[in-house]
Amino acid sequence: MFALMQSTRLESLHLSVDPVTGLKAVIAIHCSRLGPALGGCRYLAYPDDESAVMDAARLAQGMSYKAALAGLAQGGGVAVIIRPPHVESRAALFEAFGRVVEQLDGRYITAIDSGTSVADMDCIAQTTQHVTSTTAAGDPAPHAAMGVFAGIRATAMARLGNDNLEGLRVAVQGLGNVGFSLAEQLHAAGAELLVSDIDAGKVQLAIEQLGARPIANESLLSTPCDILAPCGLGGVLNSHSVAQLRCAAVAGSANNQLTNLQVADQLENRGILYAPDYVINSGGLIYVSLKHRGEALSNITAHLSKISSRLTEVFAHAQAEKRSPARVADELAEKVLYR
Repeated sequence: MFALMQSTRLESLHLSVDPVTGLKAVIAIHCSRLGPALGGCRYLAYPDDESAVMDAARLAQGMSYKAALAGLAQGGGVAVIIRPPHVESRAALFEAFGRVVEQLDGRYITAIDSGTSVADMDCIAQTTQHVTSTTAAGDPAPHAAMGVFAGIRATAMARLGNDNLEGLRVAVQGLGNVGFSLAEQLHAAGAELLVSDIDAGKVQLAIEQLGARPIANESLLSTPCDILAPCGLGGVLNSHSVAQLRCAAVAGSANNQLTNLQVADQLENRGILYAPDYVINSGGLIYVSLKHRGEALSNITAHLSKISSRLTEVFAHAQAEKRSPARVADELAEKVLYR
């Protein structure tokens, strides 16, 4: 565990259990040099406890890098609640988690993430003030999707020489809150949509409302397209999957898309432009951070509009240095975090 903390430069790791509600939670705080750690709360089943801790650590690191390049006065942190086979009261479980967050005295602010909802955040808010993405604060998903859409246009410009998405074939993997909202924006821009999701209902909705073409989950990565947009869980890009890709660029909302930086080099060698995930998907963090600080929506929107120019800057550095944008983004973030 300490080796994992050292390899990810994790600041602290907090493990909590509550036998009454069945809560088993991990809170990873990566870095608080820029401000209190802020990041989502996941509620997922894991094969073992070690996998949950590793997921939290890697995600927290990504949140620190995301906040640094987004120019936010926040550190990076993430919570993982290991979903039990049976829960007597989901509300009680999340209220118990809120008490854990409260004990950290503001060092970590939690938010919505995979497997959690605005209703869950409302339950957490019953026992701590250090939470956002509540009903009062608003769902960050539309703002996250807005940022990814702008980033896809910047990626298309950098790789294809035009940011007009009309007629471009975009494969969206994952139709959750962010993925579906992104698909709606891509459809409005005239893109041809290929979609996959483990939830057949969401796929059917995309077919009916957006004219999307459904693709089996196991076939999407090898399906020819202009841009692949991973919008589900992380780890989708590994040495095996990258060898199958038939796209010009990868740009999506999923966190931790790369299993390691060698995969980023593999993408670069194949001529596939990769939009670093924590740059293109920073819209959600920007929204929850500034909303929690009481910023006006106009200021939040102005901050969101900088995502595409930030991504363009990373692409320019990468092209000039003939390196992967992922490596360039890491170095730029680390200069902010550890200067």
